[in-house]
Amino acid sequence: MTHYVSAEEAVSLIKSNSRVFIHGSAATPVFLTNKLLERYKDLSQVELVSISTLGDIDFGNKKYKDSFIINSLFVSANTRSAVNGNQGGYLPVFLSEIPRLFRENYLPLDVAIIHVSPPDIHGFCSLGTSVDIARAAVDVAKIIVAQVNPNMPRVHGGGFIHVSKINKMVWVEDQLPEVNYSSDITPEAEKIGEIIASMVDDGATMQLGIGTIPDLVLRNLTNHKNLGLHTEMFSDGALPLIESGVINNSMKKIRRGRIVTGFLIGTKKLYDFVNDNPMVNALDISYVNDTSIIRQNPKATSINSAIEIDLTGQVCADSIGMYQYSGIGGQMDFIRGASLSPKGKPIIALPSMTAKGISRIVPNLKPGAGVVTTRGHIHWVVTEFGAVNLYGKNLEQRAAELIKLAHPSHREELEKAFHKRFKS
Repeated sequence: MTHYVSAEEAVSLIKSNSRVFIHGSAATPVFLTNKLLERYKDLSQVELVSISTLGDIDFGNKKYKDSFIINSLFVSANTRSAVNGNQGGYLPVFLSEIPRLFRENYLPLDVAIIHVSPPDIHGFCSLGTSVDIARAAVDVAKIIVAQVNPNMPRVHGGGFIHVSKINKMVWVEDQLPEVNYSSDITPEAEKIGEIIASMVDDGATMQLGIGTIPDLVLRNLTNHKNLGLHTEMFSDGALPLIESGVINNSMKKIRRGRIVTGFLIGTKKLYDFVNDNPMVNALDISYVNDTSIIRQNPKATSINSAIEIDLTGQVCADSIGMYQYSGIGGQMDFIRGASLSPKGKPIIALPSMTAKGISRIVPNLKPGAGVVTTRGHIHWVVTEFGAVNLYGKNLEQRAAELIKLAHPSHREELEKAFHKRFKS
């Protein structure tokens, strides 16, 4: 019989100067994490390691300064203040390589706090909506503490863990964090969605990044045929195409007939859909995002976003100058994988301007900005003004093409920068 304990007893296993993995995305164990943070007076120098986390967790509260250090592998809204202040830091790494950090002891883990489905009749819980880097974490952590939740879907694939491997289990009936990208729709994003959809071939295997634009692309694919998903994540936007049979995964070389993903973020409708659904395989991200795997699927089409891009094709997708906004994630994994796929299309999509009217196509990236996709890896770039392929073009040709994608109100200043650099 499974034995459950109080949250206080479970988090008492965590000691000062230890490194603790926090399960991420929609599987963020909000209840247990907050119970751990309540112990701030008893603990010092506890390092918390995670990718993006969701939910109401105040990691940046100043009272935690001496107790917890946030070592973020992908910054999210609830960790930004800590990471950009003096309570943490950001570790730049390809998403595909994070499991290696755990398995090869670059970041040895003392404790993993995870969020799982209840055990089945054989005693196996599921890591649910977030297998990604959590698979490696539970494989190597010395102690495993689990938040067990009947609202966590049992997701097929590589995320099962037997109760015998879990040191403490806490029963929590919380709703999973939900994200609905349809609330952020703009006319520019809608146009970008239409343009990218026109670039997707029948039989393509798609990777979708996080956000509104990927979902808007999916809305425009209703007349396509035999699409597949091999993606680090997907959301509700894919569901209508799956239900209609447009996404049937019939042309894939890798796990044909199955959706391959690392994690899921969306609404309860999505979580209900993936529950005990053999069509969906959530797997270790070192496999999902491996370029040698991605490239085997035909017409791999990668759709990712950017904060800004310079006139040579350098893409900043994780910071605003020196301010760390998100992370490298899997963008480069799929940009490279798609570029090596037969008839693959790696796409970077971004509105031409920010909401404040600042151009996202710039002569030079902001000082301190991180380059996620290099100018050696860039292929397609899309804004609401069209699509250009920079592959095979020299720096001057690239700049000329990118200026065409800029907002008209910014083209004159970009032309001046172009002439200063190439025509002086």
